[in-house]
Amino acid sequence: MIVDRLWNLVTANAAALSLFATGVAPHLLEPPVNVVRLGVHPDGLAPRTRNLAEFSEHLLVRLQRQLAVAPDADLQALYDEVLAYPGVTSHSPVVADPTTLLFVPMQFVTDDGRELSMFSTLATFGTALDITLAELSIESFFPTDAATEAYFKA
Repeated sequence: MIVDRLWNLVTANAAALSLFATGVAPHLLEPPVNVVRLGVHPDGLAPRTRNLAEFSEHLLVRLQRQLAVAPDADLQALYDEVLAYPGVTSHSPVVADPTTLLFVPMQFVTDDGRELSMFSTLATFGTALDITLAELSIESFFPTDAATEAYFKA
């Protein structure tokens, strides 16, 4: 998936769309689709995310770090919105061990009941001369276990 600085979906491949858009409320898929909202909203992926508290905390820490570097009213509004969703957890805005940000798996159940475990990485264009391009991130998902790997390959 490619997202902008506010985590709005710019584009995604068919596999990501199939995995993350199936079974969610249509109003969450109306543009602009916000992937943070989609991931933790009660009408989105939250009911199928087995580790919602841990995963949502990870997402909120990402947003907190973004806000610390570049305060933004729209990003703050997104943070406040998702923090109010049921099951979403946020702890201290300061993370004692930054390595905890590196790897928090998303433990997810597909619409057909398969249990998946994956982590994501973000790639940004740090040397981009175009501000629009500099505000984009590519989020890629990778399996953390053999069952998820087999699902992705299929």
